[in-house]
Amino acid sequence: MTTPSKTWIADLPKDRLIAEFSVWSADLVHLADELARVDPHVDILHIDVADGHFAPAMLFFPDLVAGVRKVSARPIHVHLMVADSIILSQIDQFADAGSDLISLHVENESVADEALDLLDRRGVAAGMVLKVDTPVERVERYVSRLSFVTLLGTAIGVKGQGLDEKAGARLQQAKQIIADCGAAHRIVLAADGGIREHTVPLLRQSGAETIVLGSLAFNAPSLDERMAWVRAL
Repeated sequence: MTTPSKTWIADLPKDRLIAEFSVWSADLVHLADELARVDPHVDILHIDVADGHFAPAMLFFPDLVAGVRKVSARPIHVHLMVADSIILSQIDQFADAGSDLISLHVENESVADEALDLLDRRGVAAGMVLKVDTPVERVERYVSRLSFVTLLGTAIGVKGQGLDEKAGARLQQAKQIIADCGAAHRIVLAADGGIREHTVPLLRQSGAETIVLGSLAFNAPSLDERMAWVRAL
């Protein structure tokens, strides 16, 4: 299976929303078929990892990423929701499995610099995610080292919640921080959580370059029509 080019982040679309598909919302019993079904519409595959401590859920594992890597040439973004004590070993395991981008949380600050150093050594793009109630300015000291900044719009690791009312303003703040950091490389601003038909336009208008699509895509009556709508925003 062909892997993404070294310049895949710079090459992501700039004239429309980037489509980041969350594997958590796929039919996991028929995952290979699901990935093949959505592949024409996918820019990035998003795989959540949670240890049951940092986040209440427990998902997913390196072997799943390795399996996805065998059947998909799309970039794989792993979102780590794990305790500080295991984050370095998790980075190594998911890098070995074929991840193209690994995001830790800004709340992992006790090991964040070491984790970013490790990602750099492993040649894996680095991202950071902020919980819905974490002040956006906390990402400022790291942002020039990142390729993705993702803001959660709902509580961590729980499906089906409504979008927090501050999500739009938080995205605008993060967009300004990215613009002011002076990085020469592209830093993509992402929105994750609370992704619904009525919230996507707001997130887009507030500066999101990509949205993490779950049931909105996988459960759409017509995926072609849903994605044409997303890409027209």
